[in-house]
Parts: sequence; structure tokens; C-alpha cells
Amino acid sequence: GQNPLFPRILGHEAGGVVESVGKGVIDVQPGDHVLPIFTGECKECPHCLSEASNMCDLLRINTERGGMLHDGHTRFSKDGKPIYHFLGTSTFSKYTVVHVGQVAKINPEAPLDKVCVLSCEMSTGFGATVNVAKPKKGGFVAVFGLGAVGLAAAEGARVCEASRIIGIDLNPNRSEEAKKFGCTEFVNPKDHNKPIQE
Repeated sequence: GQNPLFPRILGHEAGGVVESVGKGVIDVQPGDHVLPIFTGECKECPHCLSEASNMCDLLRINTERGGMLHDGHTRFSKDGKPIYHFLGTSTFSKYTVVHVGQVAKINPEAPLDKVCVLSCEMSTGFGATVNVAKPKKGGFVAVFGLGAVGLAAAEGARVCEASRIIGIDLNPNRSEEAKKFGCTEFVNPKDHNKPIQE
């Protein structure tokens, strides 16, 4: 964030089980399996009611917020001193406290250690391709960087039936994995003397 706030519990991807809920919470109950979502939804603001945006007026990404929306106070502490929240999720912890709009209820049979990537990596890359870039059937797509988000973006291009999906990464070891996610070609900029767009 622009104004670093420490100490804080980082992390924004996880899968978990609801232990308890606050007063008035009806969307989830103890025992529900959930994914924390750092771009939450209040389900009431104009953005949440629009199909064109997910930038909730209340729960949009805010790297500077270190407490809960209700009162601005943190729910974490050590030796009486506050430890601040991160992106409303703070998932690098055994337990966390989140706004109900920042969890998505999931099937309890989904393995939490695998579906955790859906809370960011998969939804970010796949969503950016399918919902924002919207490649046309038979079109060409270039994906720069083939980490988890990039691979999900390539998968989104495959689902949209792009005919040419060019995966670009400096790590040659990502070539084979890229093919599994739809890349039809792999380019390593280190293998070329010209700028990669040429």
C-alpha cells in the first residue's frame, strides 16, 4: 500500500470453515466451507448490482485498511498491541476475521487445500480473460507471465476458443505447463534479440 501499516497478518488466498458468525449474519453459518475474497461484495451498492463491475463501494480493495469496517478496530493482537488486517482477509493465520461480504460459500466436499487458488489466482486470470479481454473465437491472445494467474488467463482464452494463445515467460520450465492450460505457443524473450512484440 501507499502507507505501509505494520505489524499485520498478510495473505489473501485460503479455504476455510466458518467457526462463528456475528450478529445479523445470515449468508453463512458455523460449519460452512468458504473462500475468503479480497474483492468483496456488499450486494447492495451500484457496483454490486451491475453486471459490469465488481468494485464494491464498501468492500473494494484497500491495502491501507487495517481494521474491520464496522468500527475500524483490528481483531488481532499480541501482548495487548494491535496486529493489523490485510485486504480484509489476513489468510496467513490459523484463524481470521472477515466481513461476511468477503467470503464465498463453497461445496463442503471441495478440498480446501486445492480450491484456495480459486479465491485469487484462478478467478483473477480466468476472469480477466473471459470477462474483460473477451477474446473472439478464432482470435489471437498473448499472455505475459505464466505463473498461476497467467496460466488461468490462458485457460480463459482456451475456453473462449482463441485459435492462437501465445504464452510468454522468462522461465523455460513453464513451457510444458503452459500447454496444459491452452497455450499453443511458448516464447521466452531471452531467446530473442528483438523486442518480444516484434
